[in-house]
Amino acid sequence: MNDGGGLSEPSRSLALLDYRRRVAELYRQVRAMGDGPDAWVFWRRRRDDLFRNHPQSAIPPDKRTTFEGLSYFPYDPTVRFELPLEPLAREHPTQLDHSGEGSTGFRVVGSVAVPLGNGDERLAVHWLDGYGGGLFLAFRDETSGAETYGGGRYVLDTTKGADLGGGEGRLVVDFNFAYHPSCVHSPRWSCPLPPAGNTLQAPIRAGERLR
Repeated sequence: MNDGGGLSEPSRSLALLDYRRRVAELYRQVRAMGDGPDAWVFWRRRRDDLFRNHPQSAIPPDKRTTFEGLSYFPYDPTVRFELPLEPLAREHPTQLDHSGEGSTGFRVVGSVAVPLGNGDERLAVHWLDGYGGGLFLAFRDETSGAETYGGGRYVLDTTKGADLGGGEGRLVVDFNFAYHPSCVHSPRWSCPLPPAGNTLQAPIRAGERLR
């Protein structure tokens, strides 16, 4: 969520529509390219272009002309997984607090077991409890608050087109594509953050990082 960055309401809506279309198309192309560093480099370059040039960029307008690109850890092929989404016997509603004021209603629909270190670590998978819905997977890890944003990062947000795919009943969880919420780049934005339970007890040095 944001305040529109000075755009009028109709202009903001059209710009947001265009931004989401571009993000959805970017992820469609990434899925078509398959796994590997080429798809990751393509994703990075297109994201930098959106952040530098699009009116719905999270970068403040007065900083876009000097924007040099987002920072990332090196590509790591060992942190890409295709994991079964293990559904709950009964879904339950929850509110995810925002980086600013407010919260957003979700439902916990299941979890994925991420094979890290000496065993699996579970992350809850949420469904946006609003019109259209969409899967949402956000997490913290041992880099949070130091090398990455303390509030966590996102790896899936299908409502906004950030979908890495997966086979039937499975999700591609590739931490190379983990990214910061928009609030990291500007306080104009207020973004839902992962619950405390979605914290991995390992450092995920992949994906977007702080400078």
